[in-house]
Amino acid sequence: MHLFYQPTLTPADAAGLLTDEDARHATRTLRLGVGDALSVTDGRGNRYDSVITKADKHCAFRVQTVIETPPRPFAVRICVAPTKNLDRIEWFIEKAVELGIERISFFVGQHSERRILKLERIEKIAVAAMKQSLQAWLPKLDEAIPFAKLVASVSESQRFVAHLPENVPTQPLIRTATPTGQYAVLIGPEGDFSASELQQATQAGFQMVTLGPNRLRTETAALSACQALNFLNQ
Repeated sequence: MHLFYQPTLTPADAAGLLTDEDARHATRTLRLGVGDALSVTDGRGNRYDSVITKADKHCAFRVQTVIETPPRPFAVRICVAPTKNLDRIEWFIEKAVELGIERISFFVGQHSERRILKLERIEKIAVAAMKQSLQAWLPKLDEAIPFAKLVASVSESQRFVAHLPENVPTQPLIRTATPTGQYAVLIGPEGDFSASELQQATQAGFQMVTLGPNRLRTETAALSACQALNFLNQ
């Protein structure tokens, strides 16, 4: 089964047209033609089981059945500082979407080495991972904003900041979070959080947790937090 993405599609539509990129993949790579089955998602929880009605430069389809996938009973939001090497944060995006994640928010901290992030490439990676893992929900992706602004905007009820303090007893995330929650986890930059940022976070209701005894790279820590919360809710 191959899944395609058309964000403008709605359950009221009887027919649709694939994007140019997906049309090329369907007709040239997969050699799909008129009469072949096609599955399309709008990234908002709906899958459209369809049949191809036109397969040349464009790929048109007729919707036969709309299958709605409800949101998960919990929601994972990872708030992370972009890494200096973009390949690392792109790797995290791909794997987190495959595992399951509702929202990824980027921030710029005092020790951040990268302060500008363009979402266009990130969005393409997220869409590809959604299609690869046959999911109907595309995570929300937020532009990078200053740390203080991000912390003040977080509304999830279970808030955590992943940090490995020295000589301070701290519980692991998976033992601190409770199932079926709305989670937000702060993951620091390669230079870690500053003391003032940790103070801001705790004052805003974030609970300090660890992701294990080892010091992790930013992208590894972000994926570890995502997986821990998914595992907790299995």
